[in-house]
Amino acid sequence: MIWRISRASARSMLMALVVLLAGCAQQDEWDSDQVGNFEALWTIMDEHYSFFDYKQVDWNEVHSRYRALVSNDMTDRELFDVCGEMLKELRDGHTNLIASHDVSRYWIWEKNPVNYDERIIDQHYLNFDYKMASGIKYQILPDNFGYMYYGSFSSSIGEGNLDLILSYLSTADGLIIDVRNNGGGLLTNVEKLVSRFIDNKMLAGYICHKTGKGHNDLSDPYAYYFEPTPNHIHYLKPVVVLANRGSFSATNNFVSIMKALDQVTVVGDTTGGGCGLPFTSEMPNGWRVRFSSCPILDPQGRLTEFGVAPDVRVDMNEHNRSHDAILDTAIDILTASTRP
Repeated sequence: MIWRISRASARSMLMALVVLLAGCAQQDEWDSDQVGNFEALWTIMDEHYSFFDYKQVDWNEVHSRYRALVSNDMTDRELFDVCGEMLKELRDGHTNLIASHDVSRYWIWEKNPVNYDERIIDQHYLNFDYKMASGIKYQILPDNFGYMYYGSFSSSIGEGNLDLILSYLSTADGLIIDVRNNGGGLLTNVEKLVSRFIDNKMLAGYICHKTGKGHNDLSDPYAYYFEPTPNHIHYLKPVVVLANRGSFSATNNFVSIMKALDQVTVVGDTTGGGCGLPFTSEMPNGWRVRFSSCPILDPQGRLTEFGVAPDVRVDMNEHNRSHDAILDTAIDILTASTRP
C-alpha cells in the first residue's frame, strides 16, 4: 500500500523497522537445540508481537505452560507441534510457524457459518454468464444491479481493467462487491479498488509501529489517506459490500475502509479480522515465524484484529441450494435506496 504520511512519520517507521530487524536477528544468545529454539520463538514474539494486551494474553503464563512440554530429547516434529499450539494462544491468522515439513496456522473462521457458495451465485444469479478481468468476476444482474466478485487481493488489479469493468457496470443502478472468502493479499490492491469509489481525498485509517521491546511500546497512531484515481472511471452510486468470516487480512482492511463511505452498506457476517502488517523472523534452526508487527486502525481509530461488523447481519440458509440470503438482502437494500 502507498502510505501518504509525513516525512517525519516515514523516518520514524523506517527506524522502528530497522530496530525490529536488528532485534529479531540477534539469535546468538540461544542454543540451537530444542529448548533454545523454543526460547528463541517465545522471545521473538514477546518483544515484537503487537496485540498481547488487546487480546488479554498473559505471555509469561503461556511460557510456563508450554516450556514444561519441551525437552532436548524431543523430535523436531514434536517441538513444532508444541510451538504451533503455543502460537495458537494468540488467536491470530497472521501468525504462522514455517518449517520444511509443515506450517502452523490458526483459522478463526473454521467454527463459523461459511456464508458463501460460489455455485449458487454462478447458477441461480449469473446463469453461468459472467465476465472476468484482473481476478474480478462481474456482470449486471436482472434487477439492473452490478455484481463484482473479487476472490483474492493477491490478484493484481490493472487500472485499465478496472476502467473496463466499471464502464460496463456504469449503467447499473447500484453495485454489489462480494469479497466473501477473500483471504487477503496485497494492500496496494485495496487502495486501487477503494480509490474508484471516492471523489475526494479520504482518511483510510491509522497505523502504529513497535518502538521498543515492551508489549505496549507502540508509536502514536498516524493517519494515511486515499485519493480518487485521477483520469479514470469512478462509481459513486449506492454500493453494498458482502463479507463473511473468510474475509481476512487485506480484505478486512478493505471492508473497514469501504464501510466508512456514506454510499456503502456492508452485509453478511463479521470479517475474519487480521489488522496487523505481518513480519517474518528466523529461529536458530532455520524455522521462520510470521507475526503481526504493525497494527492498522480503521478510519474511526479502532483496531479490527477481531473483524469488522456488518451494517446488516445475515446468514445463508445452508439447506436452500438456490438462494443466497446475503446477496438477496443486498439486492433488497439497493432496490430500496435507488427506486421510489
